[in-house]
Amino acid sequence: MIVGVMTFLYPAAIFPDSSWGFQVLQKMQAGGGFNLLFKPNPADLSKNHSEFLTWWSPGQYLIPYLFKSLFALNLGQSAAVTTTVFTLSGIFGFYSFFKRAGFGPIIAAISVAVITCQQAFIIPYIFYNGGEVLIFGFAGWFLYGCMAINNTGWKLILFLLLSGCFGFFCKSSFLWMYGAGCIYLWIKLSQGQYTVVEWIKKGIWIGIPAITSLLLIYFLYLSKGENPASGGMGIKLTWQTFSFPLASPLLAGLSVDDMVGGLIYHDDIPLLNSFWSTITVIATAIFSVLLVVNIVRRVPDKNYTLLVIVFYSVSVIFFSYNFLRQANISYEARHLRLIGLLIIPGLVYLVSHSSYLTYKVAFLFICFVIGFLSFRYFVPGFQQNKLFNARGTTGLAQIAADQQSLNYIMDLDRKNNNAIFVFIQPDLGLEIKNNRIITVDPMDAVQINTKDYYDNFTYKGHAGPIYIFLPSNYNGARSTILTHCFPDYQDFKMEQLSPDYVLYSAK
Repeated sequence: MIVGVMTFLYPAAIFPDSSWGFQVLQKMQAGGGFNLLFKPNPADLSKNHSEFLTWWSPGQYLIPYLFKSLFALNLGQSAAVTTTVFTLSGIFGFYSFFKRAGFGPIIAAISVAVITCQQAFIIPYIFYNGGEVLIFGFAGWFLYGCMAINNTGWKLILFLLLSGCFGFFCKSSFLWMYGAGCIYLWIKLSQGQYTVVEWIKKGIWIGIPAITSLLLIYFLYLSKGENPASGGMGIKLTWQTFSFPLASPLLAGLSVDDMVGGLIYHDDIPLLNSFWSTITVIATAIFSVLLVVNIVRRVPDKNYTLLVIVFYSVSVIFFSYNFLRQANISYEARHLRLIGLLIIPGLVYLVSHSSYLTYKVAFLFICFVIGFLSFRYFVPGFQQNKLFNARGTTGLAQIAADQQSLNYIMDLDRKNNNAIFVFIQPDLGLEIKNNRIITVDPMDAVQINTKDYYDNFTYKGHAGPIYIFLPSNYNGARSTILTHCFPDYQDFKMEQLSPDYVLYSAK
């Protein structure tokens, strides 16, 4: 709660995924249709074209909008309230689930403490990450519902209908969790039945509301565009394809992936090179499987162990398949966080019932290291948001501009109503209220001197003045490539807005 108040006073920055959602929200507030992202047409800048944003679920921007409307908050404050409400919901949801799963109050409380000391729990207070924090707030209650329902009937139907729709509303990747929950309920409710007919009957009770929910999601949302799992770049088998999902209990449950800065996918310089990352993933996969086997064998509540088996198996199959066909899903433990959360009370139970003091000391040490690294992540991140990052009308901390440059950009926006602003980060576009925006991908050294960038980001035609906002280190080849992406604009003028940022403009 204290961290939530701090973030409300000094709102967090925002991840790119959520920035796109908030761009949709702005267009909807201006009279656009539901979940439509309006952008300048690459074939003719004087026109717009719309795109139904199926890549991410709508909850990431609609829930903050609810708080924004109810309490007259700015976007940053509403995101802070969303983060606080859903992290608290997650804490109480998982605590209730752990107790329902047969663990005592002490083990349940220790398990929640392990969850809250992890970097994944802290991240949304530094960077609003939309669906990640929403699904954390809902997943514990979903698992609680799966454990609590012991009979067929209207409660089962209502639970499956509502949880499927709301879980997807929070985050689209909930669908694999939903499938695992349905399989778990089918097995649990069919236990003790010795005929195929009885298993089919139980399956019908689960299948009808589940299929209804999935059809609603598909026809009202997913069928209107692409999503991370809808495409693939061909089959590619590597050591990580199967070992990364198998390693999820430790990668996510004990923050191994976070502590090393990302084993496979990372934004910064990795702690381990490619060879040692692969070795770590394989070793972690082996130990994760051993951990799950011991949890299944030794934890007394069989409903909990069945839940672990089903969810772990479904996650391994789902993610291995999508990694194998190279779907647009990154090798990040956050995608498999639910498995880590699910096995934590089982791990705490094993440690607490171990006769070896060494295991208990080692577990406490690991938790201390996780907590220390999370604290070290939070403090400088919060200080950066509070003291240094720029802020505009949204109230969000802007990491891709300084205050001097952002003020200049917002002043240009106030003075124009037919201009086009071009950014390499989607969050900056949220500060533009009166004009249209284009967001292009950042360029690295590999992209320079290739035609791929032109193929993806060439905009023809003319529509009022254009302003391209860039970091100063883009001066030279990269800025030339970007200005050439607008062939009908000539004689770009460069202004040095601050030591770190420049503006290229043409009229």
